[in-house]
Amino acid sequence: MKDNVRNTGKIALNGVLGALAVICVLLAAVLPTNKLSLYALSSFFTAVVITESGIGAGLLFYVSTCLLSLIIVPEKIAVIPYAVFFGMYGIVKYYIEKLDKLVLEYILKFIYFNICMGIIGLTVSRLFEVNLPAWLPWWALLVLAEIVFFIYDFVYTLFIGYYRDKLKPKLRLK
Repeated sequence: MKDNVRNTGKIALNGVLGALAVICVLLAAVLPTNKLSLYALSSFFTAVVITESGIGAGLLFYVSTCLLSLIIVPEKIAVIPYAVFFGMYGIVKYYIEKLDKLVLEYILKFIYFNICMGIIGLTVSRLFEVNLPAWLPWWALLVLAEIVFFIYDFVYTLFIGYYRDKLKPKLRLK
């Protein structure tokens, strides 16, 4: 009986987190500011699902939130950053950090980030014929993006630690 209650609690938590992730993507699509912050916030929910229910549940969470976002978000192009990078990052981070070799981990994370940015950049530029500002060379934009990614990954790691140490014990899902 106790296992059923715990499983029910985890399923309910995953459902609520999925709704919050989709709401973040929706708000990123409709609000004029804070888009990057909302995408980053949406990605943190995957880490909680993985921590509570495992990597399989994390993959299911990612697929279901992508599909729900495509159904609910009116501006479909706004789902691309979540589907390509933010939604999947918790899963990628989980597997990369299992290597337990810091330098290799960062190399792989930056490779993943750059591939994702390339996919997003090509998709957006092909669909909307968007050009980079003339005053900013592409390599400077890339360096700036990588600095922001490094900070994002650091904050993501801090969030996971905070969740495990402070929030998880209060949920009593064990």
